[in-house]
Amino acid sequence: MENPWETHASKEIYSNPWITLTEHDVRNPGGGKGIYGKVHFKNLALGIIPLDDEMNTWLVGQYRYTLDEYSWEIPMGGGPIGIDKLVSAKRELKEETGLEAAKWTEILKIHTSNSVTDEVGYAYLAEDLKEGDTAFEETEELEIRKLPFKTVVSMCEKGEITDSLSVASIYKLARMLKM
Repeated sequence: MENPWETHASKEIYSNPWITLTEHDVRNPGGGKGIYGKVHFKNLALGIIPLDDEMNTWLVGQYRYTLDEYSWEIPMGGGPIGIDKLVSAKRELKEETGLEAAKWTEILKIHTSNSVTDEVGYAYLAEDLKEGDTAFEETEELEIRKLPFKTVVSMCEKGEITDSLSVASIYKLARMLKM
């Protein structure tokens, strides 16, 4: 389908190592003039659901500054665009949980909030796990929980997990496992 939006001018408003905010002067599909703000993420969002032979998985809990609340999530992080996303996912799983996996399956591609950002997220199922040591980043103060995957699905249903990449990935895997 052809793009019904016209961009007349664009101006970078803000940039840091993770995001760029650009304001666009546009003509919308109905013909009206306006502005459109777009947040460009400089990394891919990568989520991982590690799953052991007993159908247990690991969640990561942390206080999210942007939400001003504590959040339970699948292990996740950013991977530089242009770098193999699986390499970045493996790094994130090891950093946050200490786990390494011999088997990886991409299960999801998602646009996290496509009305304001071009961020793309990917999720992986990680199996054949080996436990090791974590390597948290300076900005991370994480709590790690090992739980039955069915419990994690229930946490989504109860609204105890609200992160979009986590919820979508958990429900996708539950459907794949016919739960």
